[in-house]
Amino acid sequence: MEDLYMKKTFNSPEVEFTADSGELSVEGRSIPEDPGEFFERLISWINEYFLAPAEKTNLSIKLEYINSGSSKYMLELLRIMKINHDAGKDVRIKWYFEEGDESIQELGQHYEQTIQLPFEHIEFY
Repeated sequence: MEDLYMKKTFNSPEVEFTADSGELSVEGRSIPEDPGEFFERLISWINEYFLAPAEKTNLSIKLEYINSGSSKYMLELLRIMKINHDAGKDVRIKWYFEEGDESIQELGQHYEQTIQLPFEHIEFY
């Protein structure tokens, strides 16, 4: 399976999904004009990836900002992770938030409670 890399822009985060290692990362601002189009590539890749995943899958999310349209799709992506975790796959979520950024910190807590999958919350400076 090919890896997925999407370069960071002003409106969209950098995406780096590496199939062999199971290391998946999303980092930056998520305010694309068409969040459905942007996230469809991620969701499609993840669905294919979980047909034959790495031994361990680590999803690292480090957002500066996310709008409501993107938030809906991010939740969908996290639900796919939860489904695969419940099916016995080793799935881990790392949620990064900048010191003092309560909105991103609370969003991570909200996602964690909504999908019922433990997150590792990591504050950075």
